[in-house]
Amino acid sequence: MSSIINIALKDLTQIIRDWKSFLFLLIMPIAFTFLFGFAFSGNSNQEQDTRLPVGFINYDNRSLIGQELEANLSKSTLIRLEAGEEEKLINQVTKKDLTAALIIPAGYGDSLKSDHPMQLILWVDSASIDGMSIQTEIDVQANRLNSAIQTAKVMTPANTTNFDEVLKNALLAWQTPPVILSQEKNDIKVNEPTSDGETKENLFAHSSPGMILQFAVAGLMTCALVIVAERKNNCLQRLMTTSTSRMQILVGHYLSVVIMILAQFILLITFGDLVLKLNYFSQPLATLLIALTASLCIAGLGLLIGTLAKGEEQVISFSLICMFLFAGLGGAWVPLEFTGKTFQSIGHITPLAWAMDGFKNILVRGLGLESAWLPAAALLGYAVVFFLLANWKFKTE
Repeated sequence: MSSIINIALKDLTQIIRDWKSFLFLLIMPIAFTFLFGFAFSGNSNQEQDTRLPVGFINYDNRSLIGQELEANLSKSTLIRLEAGEEEKLINQVTKKDLTAALIIPAGYGDSLKSDHPMQLILWVDSASIDGMSIQTEIDVQANRLNSAIQTAKVMTPANTTNFDEVLKNALLAWQTPPVILSQEKNDIKVNEPTSDGETKENLFAHSSPGMILQFAVAGLMTCALVIVAERKNNCLQRLMTTSTSRMQILVGHYLSVVIMILAQFILLITFGDLVLKLNYFSQPLATLLIALTASLCIAGLGLLIGTLAKGEEQVISFSLICMFLFAGLGGAWVPLEFTGKTFQSIGHITPLAWAMDGFKNILVRGLGLESAWLPAAALLGYAVVFFLLANWKFKTE
């Protein structure tokens, strides 16, 4: 263990000595965050509806309950209802033109008053982040409505016909709760709901995480050069003659890269929260989880570049290729939501797309820790693959 720590400290000392490079990796992301943020500010000013599209049919639109559920879903800040024919909506979900399709079956409202309630019909990819978010939103609205119905059942005397009147009062009580939590306007950092359900997005909600991730990959250049320099000055060969194993050497280098990238993440995320007024710290555990797994993933990539490259020129080439390829395909420059479904699928082959999903779930969609698990798992998977490949290459030297 001491060998691993010593190697990591040695690498960090070498990196810190080149403080100009580290400072560059802090200044450039900030500069490009402002550049890309203002470049896309025109789109933000047009108040585009960024909610998830959900096909919708209400076969129970004559009942009070069916009307109320449709009204509540229409006001959602997460989903946008799009009416259509049932067969066409299902085809659109299959083709991924719609994220989901929801049908309120005929008689749904009356069934909730009985002992055999009907279920809403939902077509959605429950394994995707957007799918889970939509399911949660619909469940919240349906459960709220069901609670009002149960309240009306209790308060309505037997053999009376004023159930709908009591239900209206119960639904009104949901809209005017006895306790209201208020928040100062200047504490709201990213999403500001408007009267029509759309959200006003902070200019930097996309460019900040995008540039943090892009320049974290760019920073691999410095880390990989340390490994290449060790090989060129025979320090690596001398180290292998000691009792230190190859795995310890590799883990020591890996630990130093993780620490450097994580420190870069923490500094830039703090800048984003305090200066750019992004709500990174509104969900600190989710932000930390994405930052940590992204650091592990990018560090694994840096380790692989260091073991593959034979000289400084190859380190620079490999690092720049990875930076531009991953940033371009992964949505660090242009949001993947603005591209087609095919490009989005290709983009998610890269780890940066998953990291962007994790950060934007927090910054744009206002989701919590539950939305970070899937992107974090994908990033951790990439980290394992990169590390194993680096270990295999290192063993062949």
